[in-house]
Amino acid sequence: MIRIALAQVNSTTGDLEGNGALVRQAVREGRAKGADLIAFPEMVMTGYPPDDLLLNKGFLRDSDRALKEVATSVQGISAIIGCVEQDPGGSLYNAAAVVSEGRIRAIYRKHELPNYGVFDERRFFEPGSEILIAKIGSHIFGVTICEDLWSDEGPHATCAAAGASMIVNINASPYHAGKGRERKDLLVRRAKENDLAFAYVNSVGGNDEIIFDGQSMALSVAGTLIARASQFREELLLFDIDPPARPYDGAPRAALVDLGSGHGVPRPPLDPRVADELTADEEVYTALVLGVQDYMGKNGFGEALIGVSGGIDSALTLAIVCDAIGADKVLALSNPSDYTSTRSIRDVESLCENLAVDLAVLPIGDALQGMRKALDPLFAVAEGGVTDQNLQARIRGTLWMAVSNQTGRLVLSTGNKSEMSVGYATLYGDMAGGFAVLKDVPKTLVWRLARWRNRDGEVIPDGIISRAPTAELAPNQLDTDVLPPYEVLDPILKSYIEESISIDEIVERGFDRELVLKVVAMVDRAEYKRRQAPPGIKISRRAFGRDRRLPITNKYRPR
Repeated sequence: MIRIALAQVNSTTGDLEGNGALVRQAVREGRAKGADLIAFPEMVMTGYPPDDLLLNKGFLRDSDRALKEVATSVQGISAIIGCVEQDPGGSLYNAAAVVSEGRIRAIYRKHELPNYGVFDERRFFEPGSEILIAKIGSHIFGVTICEDLWSDEGPHATCAAAGASMIVNINASPYHAGKGRERKDLLVRRAKENDLAFAYVNSVGGNDEIIFDGQSMALSVAGTLIARASQFREELLLFDIDPPARPYDGAPRAALVDLGSGHGVPRPPLDPRVADELTADEEVYTALVLGVQDYMGKNGFGEALIGVSGGIDSALTLAIVCDAIGADKVLALSNPSDYTSTRSIRDVESLCENLAVDLAVLPIGDALQGMRKALDPLFAVAEGGVTDQNLQARIRGTLWMAVSNQTGRLVLSTGNKSEMSVGYATLYGDMAGGFAVLKDVPKTLVWRLARWRNRDGEVIPDGIISRAPTAELAPNQLDTDVLPPYEVLDPILKSYIEESISIDEIVERGFDRELVLKVVAMVDRAEYKRRQAPPGIKISRRAFGRDRRLPITNKYRPR
C-alpha cells in the first residue's frame, strides 16, 4: 500500500517565492499525514501560464534557483513538482521534477505540447521523448503531464509496458463549464485501456482570464473513483492505493528512479474524500467568484466599483463581486439620466440594500447637456440617437474612472458575452473598466445565474430579473429593437463562436438564414471593440481573447 497526497494549490504566475512557500507548506502537511508521495500541479513553481516570462533569462535563472531551494525541504517524503527546465543548449521544457531526500532525482519532460485555445506551449517549449518511472517500496509508477493524458499516443501506455501500475499526472487544466466530467470520463477510459491506476492533480485558482477548478482525483485500474477533491478551492487530497504490480522490463527509455521504501511506519487506514460535484449553475457562479477574488487579490486591488443601472447584468456582477471580496469593499455607483425609469432607481436601491453595499448616485443630466452643447459647432446631437446614447455611456464611464483614480477602486465592467459578441456595447463607456466579470457569460446564462443566486431568498430583485432588457439610453428603448430575443441570439452565437460551424449548419438547426447572416456579420464587425475590452473570466470552451482571435482587417464574409 502506498499513500499519496495530491496538493491542489493556488499558485500565482511569476510569484516564485510565494509558490515555493505553498509547496513547502504542503510537503510538511503531507509528511505529517503519512504520505509516501506528494504531487503538485503542472508548473506550480512558475504559475501557469507564464507566457513571455519564459523569454526572460533572469526569470528562468530565478525559477531554477527557487526549485532547488524547495527541493532541500523535501525530506521524509518524495515529491513531484511541476517546473520549467532549461537544458545546457538553451531549450526549454515543461517539466516535472522528482524530488526526495533534499535533492532532484530526475526530470520528466512533457511530451504533448498543446497549441490550441488558451495554450501556446510550442511557442516556448520543446517536447520531451523519454518516459520516467519511479519506485517507492514495491510500487512502480509513471510520471506524465497534463496533455500527455489527452493524447491517445501519450506516454501512459509505454509506462505500463515498462512496468508501471499507476500514472501520476500533474496538470494545469483550465476550467470551462462541465470540464470536470470530461476529465473523469477520460481518466476512466485511460485506466481501463491500460490497466493503470491514476493519480490526477490539478491546479486551482485564477490567473488573469483563466480559472483552474481543481477536482484532483484518483482512480483504480478498473476506472473506479477512489478520491476526489473539491472544486475551486485549495485542498490536500490523501488516499491509499495498492494497484497490482507489474514486472519492470528494464527498457532503456524507462530508467527506474528508486525513491526508497516510503514512510516506513504503520499508519491508520484513510477514509478517502470523494467531494460532490457542484450543479451546473453553481459551478459557473463559483468560478466567477473565484476569478474576481484572485484577479483582485493577486493584482493588489482591495476595493471595487461597479456601475449599477437597474439591469440584470450589473446586478449579477455586483452580487458576484460582493461574494468574492465582501460587500464592505464594494461601492455601487448609479448614474441616472432623463431616460432612467423610476423602476430602475427603485430596483438599484433594493439591490444595494439586499447586498448591504454602499450606493452613490451621480446623475449625468447636466454633463450630457454640456456635451451636447460642446458639439453644437459641428452638429446638433439628436436626443435619443446613437450619438446621444453613446455620450451617456461614455459620461458614465468617465465618472467611474474618475472615482477609480481618486479612490484606487478597481472598476469592474458588467457587459455579457452576447453583447460583446455583436458589439452592443460602447467603447470607453460601459466597456470601461479593469476586469470584465461576465465577458464569457451569455445573456440567457446571466438570467439563470441570477435565479441561482436567489435560491435561498431574494437578493437580486425579481423586478430586475423579470423585466425586458433595456439600456435606457433612449425613450422606450428595448434590446430587441436592434437584436433578436436572446433565447434566439445565444444559440446562434454559440454555434458560430464556440463551435465554429458553417452558416448552412446553423440554418439546419432551425434558424432563419437572413438572421444568421446578420448576426455573424455583427460578430465579425465588432472584433475591433473586443480587442479594446478588459480581460474577463473564461467559463466556456471558446472565449474571446486567448481562445478566439479574428483579424480586425478582414474582408471575408461567410455566406
